Amino acid sequence: MHITLIGVLANMQRGESGSYEVTLTGDEQVRAFVPFPLPPQPPLNLEGPLQQTLEAALLALGRLDGVTTLLQDQTLFLYTYVRKEAVLSSQIEGTQSSLSDLLLFELEEAPGVPQDDVVEVSNYVAALEHGLRRLRGGFPLSNRLLREVHSVLLSRGRGSDKTPGEFRRSQNWIGGSRPGNAVFVPPPHRVVPDCMTELERFFHAREDGLPLLLRAGLAHVQFETIHPFLDGNGRVGRLLVTLLLCQAGVLREPLLYLSLYLKQHRERYYDLLNYVRQSGDWEEWLAFFLEGVRVTATGAVDVAQQIAQMFQENHSRIQRTGRRAGSAIRVHEALKERPVLPLSEVCKKTTLAFPTATRAMELLVEHGIAREITGKRRDRLFVYDQYLAILDEGTEPT
Repeated sequence: MHITLIGVLANMQRGESGSYEVTLTGDEQVRAFVPFPLPPQPPLNLEGPLQQTLEAALLALGRLDGVTTLLQDQTLFLYTYVRKEAVLSSQIEGTQSSLSDLLLFELEEAPGVPQDDVVEVSNYVAALEHGLRRLRGGFPLSNRLLREVHSVLLSRGRGSDKTPGEFRRSQNWIGGSRPGNAVFVPPPHRVVPDCMTELERFFHAREDGLPLLLRAGLAHVQFETIHPFLDGNGRVGRLLVTLLLCQAGVLREPLLYLSLYLKQHRERYYDLLNYVRQSGDWEEWLAFFLEGVRVTATGAVDVAQQIAQMFQENHSRIQRTGRRAGSAIRVHEALKERPVLPLSEVCKKTTLAFPTATRAMELLVEHGIAREITGKRRDRLFVYDQYLAILDEGTEPT
């Protein structure tokens, strides 16, 4: 495993980032890991490369926060980008749904889509939206809010029998067939409430002087180490980063999603979670995390620029078609809002009569902007191909 020299001196003094507690699970004794409270001691070494990586990540985040000025309606970008993150975060956990599957599912037009997978992804969207709505209503980021988010995440489908919205009351483990041969055993369930109370304090601590991005990176690892729920910990842990940044006002909108980066570097991501526990080298993890923030934020800016340019080019192309342009532009606006639509929904969104909407959509098909995907004569579905192609990048199931 690649290890840099960042924070080596501090790491030499820290050692393991928690202690082991022997606990009885079933008929076998296991060593469960109980993390020390945050922040790390001795304090983080922010000199040199880590400081530079932090500054680069903050610069990229600042650009990202201003990116929606490129789009006439930022809700268009948010709608699809939130769903892309939901797909990717769920894929890390093993689902096989694509972004197209999710958009079809939301239209209730998804025959053949793996139902459990797409329900799981849809739940993720609802969980994120619930968390953000609560924060905007003045509710603090807290264990109560995380339990609410978890309850929404596991409200339907797989995991709905794993006590949604409640901290676990039994031992869990990661890897292996039982705690005795697991790759990692989180804290015993009886100490989970205390561990989570300490983590909640860390969310809001300011006396330690830690930059918010570092706080988010540390909190993510701590949450994954505590593993407070029976299921859904990975997804809630990734949602936590977004919620922390939005609560603090670092981002006005939930535009930073690390799941593409974590999916692409999945093995290193899991290796580093374990490495922090074994070595106390938080600096090594934070270097990886901050690089992920920089790459992800830069990628989101690029995507927004591509989308804005594509919208404008397609709008201009439609305008040049003459008399039919007015209706076609209205249909184009509907597809910008939802890139997969049946004609019945197009009529609702545009208030155009069905024959008019049909002719307008056929104009978009003729000019390569839209494509019919069912092959039927009735109940036809149309997709905004170029838009979906940009958003789909990286979301192919693996």
